[in-house]
Amino acid sequence: MRLVGSQALILLLLFGAAPIRHAADGTQNRPDQHPDGTVRVAMKNVMYHFSDTVSAHIVRLQGTLTPTRPGELVVFDDKNSFLLHLTSAEIAVSCNSMAEVMNQDVFQAPDAPIKKVEVSAKGNLLVIKGALRQHSGLPFEVEGELTAEPDGRIRFHARHVKAAHVPMKGLLDLLGLDIAKLINTRKVEGLSADKDDLILNPEQIFPAPHIRGQVTRVRLQGNDIIQEYGGVPGASFAARETGNYMAYRDNNIRFGKLTMHDADLTLLDMDPQDPFDFFLDHYKDQLVAGYTKTTPEFGLRVYTRDYNKLHNRSTASRRSR
Repeated sequence: MRLVGSQALILLLLFGAAPIRHAADGTQNRPDQHPDGTVRVAMKNVMYHFSDTVSAHIVRLQGTLTPTRPGELVVFDDKNSFLLHLTSAEIAVSCNSMAEVMNQDVFQAPDAPIKKVEVSAKGNLLVIKGALRQHSGLPFEVEGELTAEPDGRIRFHARHVKAAHVPMKGLLDLLGLDIAKLINTRKVEGLSADKDDLILNPEQIFPAPHIRGQVTRVRLQGNDIIQEYGGVPGASFAARETGNYMAYRDNNIRFGKLTMHDADLTLLDMDPQDPFDFFLDHYKDQLVAGYTKTTPEFGLRVYTRDYNKLHNRSTASRRSR
């Protein structure tokens, strides 16, 4: 029998959340065995919207959610209530989304050194264009390579530099100047300059929910910046799930008006032919357009409509502003 989301949640509230599970050795896996509130998470083929203009394609992901405030719960509805720690992941960010991150977050302050940032790909080189505020809005263009630093940050090494459409790299070298001397990044969170390189910290530049994890490889693929976190992915607790999904297990998690103990929650894509388009700011609208099932162990399977296929998407977007 199919139940709409609200009906299933009411049933769970009436009859209880998932029962205590028993491990293979007969011991009990109770929520209180995780005093830090850690919830395991796995995702597959999800287009995750951070905002109206910034999104990331999560190809695969394994990790944990931990509450930002000790002693409190992970609240699914509140993206500032948890941190996403990545054990292993592959995440693609389009050049357009990266430009929006630069303009809306990294360089949003009135005194930011760079304005009007544009990002594009040119083969295996990333192209960054913008205007230098400290030099009367002088337009610039930098082409460079991306590499992963040992500490997990991303290095952008400049190969070619233009100012007002004139090649400048040779002249800057001749004058003993470099990007670090032209762009003051001391007050810019998540960005630093090292000679002719810009170094980005993905943990700081993206909006909430904030990510914690080490980038081990970065590359360009078409118009996307592909970031790989961690090593080879291990066995996933959600391996039996088919299609595209966002799965959560263990400990306690608040989801709408429901608090699940020993959480067993999976959001499933109703149309797995393309990525699961998900926008946390509007997930209630996505749930209303779908349906929910309860497993024999009182787990919750939420079949969710893609955000980009909601008929009232424009209305929901205006409502959040």
